[in-house]
Amino acid sequence: MDLKSITQPVGIMRILVTILTCMCFILVATVGYDSSSYWGWCMFAWCFCCFLTLLIVILEFTSVSRKLPFAWDDFTAAFAILASLMCLSVSIIYPTFYTRNTNYRQIGASVVSWFCFAGYVGEVVLTHLRPRGETSGFLSTLPGIMKMLETFFSCLIFISLERGQYLGSPALQWCVAVYSLCFIFVILIMVCSLTRLKSMFPFSFDKLAIIYNIVAAVMYMTAMVIWPLYTFSKRPPNCGHLCTWDKKVFVTIMTIFNCIVYTLDTMYMVYRVFFVSNV
Repeated sequence: MDLKSITQPVGIMRILVTILTCMCFILVATVGYDSSSYWGWCMFAWCFCCFLTLLIVILEFTSVSRKLPFAWDDFTAAFAILASLMCLSVSIIYPTFYTRNTNYRQIGASVVSWFCFAGYVGEVVLTHLRPRGETSGFLSTLPGIMKMLETFFSCLIFISLERGQYLGSPALQWCVAVYSLCFIFVILIMVCSLTRLKSMFPFSFDKLAIIYNIVAAVMYMTAMVIWPLYTFSKRPPNCGHLCTWDKKVFVTIMTIFNCIVYTLDTMYMVYRVFFVSNV
């Protein structure tokens, strides 16, 4: 048993955010079920962050984390960044779409969610201020953080997609294929990098990643043009709360953000592999 893991500042912060995310989940669950994908995303984010943070605390307390076949510090630092992004998104989405009355449980969940976000940001800061130095590993580097951003923006796109938006339109189905394929491949790259499987490849994994980034950036550029071109029209006058038109706008914005991230990721990877490594 490692008591230091739960008595040091990072450990205490993790225990606090575990409690806070659990509180958010319970408060919203007691309000009642909602069929909206945004509600589902909020519940998933709180539940995912709560469960994985609790798992991290348990694995470090029992010292099992030292026996895992991947860079544990890299994983926990990356998760803290991802959890910060997820909590930030739900802290904006939930009060915007659901806290519209005097239901104190909804208001309470909205407030506590911001504390969850602050807690994970605090963990990120504490992780990089450890005496042993900055955490090293792929997911803690700039390319790794960009990969997490690409995954995060893709998730926000998926929760805004509805079958009726692209059904019967080959152009819009291409956009959905772009979102799906890029999401799958970026997950594979992250898994290979985290588990260090890339050393088993008979060729340069970094150059393969560059090829993927270039293709993904070009594909996202096409989606960035095609999606608004084929979906946008004048906002319907009867478009109420969380209508399809608003979701299409949200998908467009997230597509632009992800296209920018993929482009920056490609530029940085090319610079690092072909210029810095040859110096």
